[in-house]
Amino acid sequence: MSLPSVTFSHDQADAFDRIAEALASEGVDLVEGDTRPPGGGKGRVLAVTGKAGSGKTLLLSAISQAAQEAGVTLISGDYEPRKHKDRRTLAILAPTNKAASVLRLRGVPATTIHRILYTPVYDPEYEKIAEWLAGEGDRPIIEGLTDAALDRAFEFYQTNKSVPGALATAGLRGSDFITGWKRRDDPLDIGLIDEASMLDDKQFDDLREIFPTLLLFGDPAQLAPVGQSGQMVFDRLAAPQVLHLDRVHRQDADNPILDLAHALADPALTFEDFEQMIRDQAQQDDRVVWAQRVNVDLMARSPVLVWRNVTRIRLLNAFRRVHDAPEDALLPGEPLICDGLELPLKHRKKRLDLEARGLIKGAQVVYLGPGSKPGFSRLHVVGAESPQVSAASIVKIEKPDEEEPFIPYAARMGATFLHGAAVTIHKAQGSQWDNVQVFAPDLFAAARVGRSEAGQPLWKRLAYVAITRAETRLHWVVRNMLSRPSYPLSVEDLRVAPAPLELSADQEAET
Repeated sequence: MSLPSVTFSHDQADAFDRIAEALASEGVDLVEGDTRPPGGGKGRVLAVTGKAGSGKTLLLSAISQAAQEAGVTLISGDYEPRKHKDRRTLAILAPTNKAASVLRLRGVPATTIHRILYTPVYDPEYEKIAEWLAGEGDRPIIEGLTDAALDRAFEFYQTNKSVPGALATAGLRGSDFITGWKRRDDPLDIGLIDEASMLDDKQFDDLREIFPTLLLFGDPAQLAPVGQSGQMVFDRLAAPQVLHLDRVHRQDADNPILDLAHALADPALTFEDFEQMIRDQAQQDDRVVWAQRVNVDLMARSPVLVWRNVTRIRLLNAFRRVHDAPEDALLPGEPLICDGLELPLKHRKKRLDLEARGLIKGAQVVYLGPGSKPGFSRLHVVGAESPQVSAASIVKIEKPDEEEPFIPYAARMGATFLHGAAVTIHKAQGSQWDNVQVFAPDLFAAARVGRSEAGQPLWKRLAYVAITRAETRLHWVVRNMLSRPSYPLSVEDLRVAPAPLELSADQEAET
């Protein structure tokens, strides 16, 4: 077998060899390119850690490619072929839709942890199409679907490997072919988990139930999940189980954003010194911007990153005010963050349906307009493979100096949302945007407080996470001011998304 044609640094090559050795002992030989049936062993957990730019994603992609070439079946989360006794399986997961979409944009077929924990139940007629697309059956004949529609579905699947996306191109809605969701009964084999620094203990334990072999990829310099006392799940592992990537790989041209991120490792660096570095970089490279005010136009699609909730609430209200948003309604194009689901236990099926469509806590959403029934909203779920849904919504607009949020409208129960024009740096982990605005006065406040997390000043961890969210340009905002909008809010940029995966009217009435 020919291994993936990538050039590894020494630390990446060592990590690949260690992982290949571990997988070979579990019956998946990446070097020889073959697999054995599962042996019933205990499995193992390994972690690959490294800072931004150390090549974790390249290594994850290479392992995934080599495993598939060895005959391991990739499980995508949207459709799972029928179980075979000897088949070995692999899933590539991330904690959020946005984190999974970042991987997919880099050619890595990732899905969310939730989509592996809960699997779709397909209508038997349309499952024939899914089996054919996955190479498990013959081309079907489906009443009401033309050959041209099936050809479109097949062509889409060859590029995107998404069964719901392929069926949508054939003119079907999710409610046509997915009849429900169920908790996974059977375990899988190998799980590759990106952004593992975001996992809490409960998620880690859930993954251990499903995957005998887990490979975690995470950044130890990020912020630990809330409630984890500054610890990440890979901190629980013994030293031999943790493979660390030390070398930083840059693009052909040096990346000033990564340079700034790694400068934070200097224990002698003060906040004032760091700001001077940013100012100097901004004078030399337009990928770093020393901004005198928050750019309101950017806030609609990439939130301002802050530390304090009071700052977040003040900024989101300023955003709504400059756009002349009414008190009692949302404007199409306003950004939201899913804050969870308000559904009683007896509505478990409805909860699974909403979560499977991407409405999980922390999901970034854009409001498209009112739904067909009072309290319902049409939404674009950022990063979801089929992003457009309609769902019962409870929208909360928080106000400065008020304990209770203002609720412009609400369904009796459903998905709850906070405004997303600004978010805390904690909630931004796992996401990336072309342009990122970091509200520097908040980080200065964190530096003045003098708190530490896991032995490092909190402001440095906050700054590291915030600036590494920027893919192209970092805006370091130094004053508490907001620009005027250059144009009104719009949803035109979202109309190029794949065909909507929406709830039917009957399903809307139930949710």
